[in-house]
Amino acid sequence: MNKLTSAIDAADAVVLFVDLEHGIIELTQTNPMEKLRKAVSGLARLARIFEMPVIVSAVQDENGTPAEIIPEIAKEAGPVPTHHRTTCNSFRDAEIVASIQSTGRRTLLIAGVATELAVQLPAITAAELGYRVYVVLDACGGISERTEQAALLRITKAGGATVSVMTLAGEIAGDFREARAQQAVGILYEMAKA
Repeated sequence: MNKLTSAIDAADAVVLFVDLEHGIIELTQTNPMEKLRKAVSGLARLARIFEMPVIVSAVQDENGTPAEIIPEIAKEAGPVPTHHRTTCNSFRDAEIVASIQSTGRRTLLIAGVATELAVQLPAITAAELGYRVYVVLDACGGISERTEQAALLRITKAGGATVSVMTLAGEIAGDFREARAQQAVGILYEMAKA
C-alpha cells in the first residue's frame, strides 16, 4: 500500500484532469459550477508554478467531435493536448498511461467530473499500480452526494486519499519568502474565499 501520510512532493506529482469538458462538466450536482471552475483554475495554476506535468483526458461526443475542454486549464497551465479515450478509465488507455509514465512521477493528483466514474476508476487502477493517488476533491464534481461518497470510500479503501486545492497549495508552498510560495499562498487565500 502507498504511504499517503507523508507530504505531497510537487517534484513527484502529475495532475490528471478528466472529463472537464462541455457536455460533461455541467452534470456536477455536488460542487457548484463556479466553485468547481475556480478549483480547477487553482490546481492548474499550482501545476504551472510548481512545474507539475498536466495530462488532460476526455471523451469525444457521439459524432466523434473532439472534446471542448473548459478554458481554465489552458489559461493557467498553458496549452495541453487532450487525450481522447474510449473507456471510462483513463488508466485503461495506453496513450494516457504512457504520458503519465513518461513523467517519471509517482504521485497522481486527479480532478474531474464525474467523481463516480472518470475520477474513481483511474484512481483505483493507479493505486493498484503503486501510484500515490490523491483526488483533489474541490476540483471534482459528482452526480449525487450519495454516489460520490461511495466512490470516495472505495478510493480510500484502494489506498487513495483526498486533498483540496487550498490544502495542496499550503502543503507544497515551501518557504514563504520564495516567489512561488507567495503565489501558492495567494491561491490558498483565493480558495479560502470561494
